[in-house]
Amino acid sequence: MLLQMRQITKTYGNLTANSSVDFSLRQGEIHALVGENGAGKTTLMRILYGMEQPSAGSILLNGNEVTFSNPTDAIRHGIGMVHQHFMLFPSFTVAENIVIGNEPKAGLTFDRKKAITQIEELCAKYRLPIDPRRKVADCPLGLQQRVEILKVLYQGADIIILDEPTGVLTPLEAKELLVIMKSLANLGKSFIIITHKLHEVMEVADRVTVLRDGKMTGTVDANATNIEELSKLMVGRDLKQLKKRDLTVGQTVLQVQNVSILGDKGKPVLDRVNLQVNAGEIVGIAGISGNGQSELIQAISGLQTIDQGDIQLLGKPVRGRSVREIREIGLSHVPEDRYQWGAAKEGTVLENGTMGHHKTKSRSGLLQGKELRNMISGFIQQFQIKAGSQDAKVKFLSGGNLQKLIVARELAQKQPFLIAAEPTRGVDIGAMELIHEELLRKRDEQGAILLVSSELTEILQLSDRILVMYEGRIVGELSASDATEEQISLWMAGGTSNA
Repeated sequence: MLLQMRQITKTYGNLTANSSVDFSLRQGEIHALVGENGAGKTTLMRILYGMEQPSAGSILLNGNEVTFSNPTDAIRHGIGMVHQHFMLFPSFTVAENIVIGNEPKAGLTFDRKKAITQIEELCAKYRLPIDPRRKVADCPLGLQQRVEILKVLYQGADIIILDEPTGVLTPLEAKELLVIMKSLANLGKSFIIITHKLHEVMEVADRVTVLRDGKMTGTVDANATNIEELSKLMVGRDLKQLKKRDLTVGQTVLQVQNVSILGDKGKPVLDRVNLQVNAGEIVGIAGISGNGQSELIQAISGLQTIDQGDIQLLGKPVRGRSVREIREIGLSHVPEDRYQWGAAKEGTVLENGTMGHHKTKSRSGLLQGKELRNMISGFIQQFQIKAGSQDAKVKFLSGGNLQKLIVARELAQKQPFLIAAEPTRGVDIGAMELIHEELLRKRDEQGAILLVSSELTEILQLSDRILVMYEGRIVGELSASDATEEQISLWMAGGTSNA
């Protein structure tokens, strides 16, 4: 056995993140680690990568016990980690990003020519072609992830940990990554993949270990299980089948007409965008990140001014209004970046859950503490948010648990129009099921929802109509009944079709 983690326990005060967890990895194996938010997956891998120290337990590499006091120790022992959020310098070239920290030298100076040669040889060895002279800023996300993988290979990693590796990739890029993983495994590299996407687990993994509440609930061979069984191991119950009622469309709630926004260099980041969302429907927007979805969301919600066109919410013009005024007209908003737009990291669970509810939960200008705490307790119970207390700072919540708090807060606003941007990013399969149910409930109650998601499965499951954005424009529209993953992926990549 290449790697063994035996009886790993990690406690933080009264909180037990990992409880006597066993995990192993064979050479040339792809081993998936799955579980709900807060199940202990990331903590276990942080211990393996030297970012955390176990409270109890041991790690063995090739039968020899090892300890890692920091990531440098782990790298020295052949363990590398590709984080969910890439750690690259956009203004540097591919070669510079890969060799940084281990640069070849010509005397006392950086030998750029040798670095380029080394990376070309590395790319050829592992069949991962990329131009080492290209700036990372000019690389799509799929290639940026390839740079991250090449970086850990350059460092000599035999064990590669991938944390939510397809979270920001298009479906085509995700499939390409799975092919790369299999190819590298055939060359003897071993992978640990942390993911919520069970269909990818079934496609690429040899074995799967499931954690629930910090404990291991099972390790199974991927070819001897299925998504339903893994889901049950994760959440402790059978998942429900998503039921979607027939569409009953009401009045137009959102109208976007000929909207353009110019970027820094005068090129439109939104280019004459037209769309509408009616009461009782979910309109999904698919597209590779960076093709205008963020700017569209910000224009509608008042976070960015538009240079041309008009936006109306419930018949009232939005252009020139403040965020507060637009929300008071009838908008609630699950933002795509929970940390930048959705939460105050230094604030408590109570304070973050209260945002937007302060007017309805106040009397004579005074917040009603008991009502607020009862409301937040309802959020925590309904969405199974794992938090030490309502007075705990949200920066100590896992990303998935913070996401559930934000979704609960915004759905509770009960506004006529909801922007749901990446509503299930980083959440586990049980929470995803609940969020999807709540979005459909809002739709069935004649709410209007604009769903922006990088998850095509989510777009296809929930949407009544699907729009595709590419380079700031709407390049295609399909009804849910006519939509296919292949057609949407083609439009997302800038292709055209007669479909």
